[in-house]
Amino acid sequence: MALKILVTAKRVEDPESKIRVKPDGSGIVTEGVNYKLNPFDEIAIEEALRLKEKHGGEIVVASIGGDRSMTEIRAALAMGADRGLLVKHEGPMDPAVVSAILAKLVEREKPDLIVLGKQAIDGDQNQTGQYLAELLGLGQATFASKVESLESEAEQKRQPGLLLSADGKKLTVLREVDGGVESLELSLPAVVTTDLRLNKPRFASLPGIMKAKKKEVKEIPAKDLGVDLAPRVLVKKLSEPPRRKGGVKVADVDELWGKLHGEAKVL
Repeated sequence: MALKILVTAKRVEDPESKIRVKPDGSGIVTEGVNYKLNPFDEIAIEEALRLKEKHGGEIVVASIGGDRSMTEIRAALAMGADRGLLVKHEGPMDPAVVSAILAKLVEREKPDLIVLGKQAIDGDQNQTGQYLAELLGLGQATFASKVESLESEAEQKRQPGLLLSADGKKLTVLREVDGGVESLELSLPAVVTTDLRLNKPRFASLPGIMKAKKKEVKEIPAKDLGVDLAPRVLVKKLSEPPRRKGGVKVADVDELWGKLHGEAKVL
């Protein structure tokens, strides 16, 4: 059965960039900071592509932000997604607002499956997928992972970790839990969030990059979706962590014991 899959592509700060807090603590300094596709969303896109390659269908990639978020949508299209949706919105958002916007897109697109990264590496909140499933009244499987089978490495790279039933109505998901993994069976439509070990995203090919330039990306003003865009959580101030002090050399074990016991109070 062919699947229509909606995936997300959030624009986030590159963790390799040096992040500095503004002197007034109102946010981070964006000048000189590189941006990229959220790695967990990249895994979600890869898994959607593997499902499409096995079962057929369509992949719609959605992002929320300003004009610059088009870069992340085009990156997903270059990987192989079919078309994009850019919800135009400038300003702060929290998971409650993001999930409400995505719920409106789901109502419009009516996908069989919604796949998101388990979290964005900028806020690390891990809430949007859960909020979205609740708003839509759908089953959910968070932290989707993959247990490597006895297949060859080449076969593992081709096979999706999310297993679709023969009738195309149910999805089996392995998810990471404390101490191991568990298997969940979901009736479609459903919401899945992806973890690191689910797959290794492919690189976009040169033909894929060229094709992505011609693929459709529809822009939707966020205000047209009828969603309250006021964030529920307000960040009042950011501050950098205290600088770590340099190490201290000790002459012998007795001095080390004295510092650990008397100063650090860890013994």
